[in-house]
Parts: sequence; C-alpha cells; structure tokens
Amino acid sequence: MIERLTETGSTNADLLARLRGGERVAEGHWLVADRQTSGRGRHGRDWFDGAGNFMGSTLVRPGPGDPPAPTLALLAGLAAYEAVLPHVPGGSALALKWPNDLMLGRAKLAGILLEAESGAVVVGVGVNLAAAPQLPDRETVALSDLGPAPDRESFAQALANAFDTELERWRSYGLEPLLRRWQAAAHPIDTPITVNEPGEGLLAGQFAGLESDGSLRLRLDDGAIRAIHAGDVMLA
Repeated sequence: MIERLTETGSTNADLLARLRGGERVAEGHWLVADRQTSGRGRHGRDWFDGAGNFMGSTLVRPGPGDPPAPTLALLAGLAAYEAVLPHVPGGSALALKWPNDLMLGRAKLAGILLEAESGAVVVGVGVNLAAAPQLPDRETVALSDLGPAPDRESFAQALANAFDTELERWRSYGLEPLLRRWQAAAHPIDTPITVNEPGEGLLAGQFAGLESDGSLRLRLDDGAIRAIHAGDVMLA
C-alpha cells in the first residue's frame, strides 16, 4: 500500500511516531510525500526537498531467522537500483556505493536512511527524479538530466515492488545472494575511495568488495584489508 501525503516534516519521522504511539504499521506500507519540510539524511544531514522527486519511507519487522537488520541498507540500495535502472540509458554509469548511496558516475542520485524503533526498521529512500541539490562537498544528479523525469507515482510503485521482491529474497535465501548481486551493481573492485570512519579519521584505499556480513572491505596502500562497519565513503 502506498499512502500519499501532500506535505509533511519527514516520512521517516512520521512512521517512527506511529510506531512509538503503538500503531501496528504493516510491512509493505509506504508513506510518500510530495513535499518534506524536515527531511533527514545520514548523520543528521538535511535531505533535499525537490518538487517531483521521490521521498518515501517503509518499514521492515526483522524476525529471529532473518539476516542482520543493518543489511537492510544494502537491500534498499539494490531495490532503488532496480527501480532506477530502466530510466538510465545503457545503465553503465549507474552504481551502488557502500552502504546506501546510488550514484550516476561520480554524482549522487539517491540516498537511504535506516532508523530502528519498537522492533522495526524504518527505511527512508530519496531519489532525485526531477531535480538535484547543489551541494558544496559532492556532485549530484537527477534523472531529469538524462531525459524526461519519471512519473513519481509510477516510480513509487516500481520501487515498492522491487523492495518487496528483495525482502522476500533476503528472507528466503539469506545474505550471500544479496551481497553477490549488490557487489555486481557496485562500482568496480579497486575503485579508489576514501572512508571517514567514526573515531578513526580519513582512510584512503581501494574498494575490495564486501565481507560476509555486508561490511566494506577497504584495501589500504600497504595491501592490508580493513573491514569498515560504519563511515562515510567518497569516491577518490
């Protein structure tokens, strides 16, 4: 089900508030807004509110037999990739960047934010369909830069369908197939990257794939492999 709002502060905040209030929000329920006045990204960053863009949230209720909940970031990224791919001519420049960004070349096209509450994980997704923000520290892009912007309603349904498919696979087949498919959609092995790891500062190296738990493998200049469990990753 897709519930549409004309305006709200944040679709993630709305779902979190419903959960705190005891409302039983079902898996598969999406809250999609035409406009967000207080959208948020990772580490408390503001999320760009562009008219015609996709801004929406859903939730997952992980069970005892499911893969680790943090890997839902990879699942959501792969679902966004599948929903966006038909709108990218050739598709070759579209790639996932760990843990939850969708890139077109070196420019950010989409981002994902996960927040836990009351045994559920709220998954917020923002995709630049019609417009991209101008940011001082990174390149951005919208699908409208490639051609006509996708219809937001049709895109919302495509993303919801892709997310449902990936969630069923995640539960039925475990983490390994997801990691293999995510890595196939990511930028190439040996891509130079920098990682701002909490408490560690800036690390430089090359993308070396994913660990079995979904963490990032960073190859340092001395050849050592370091597992990154949290941090901001930038293409060098």
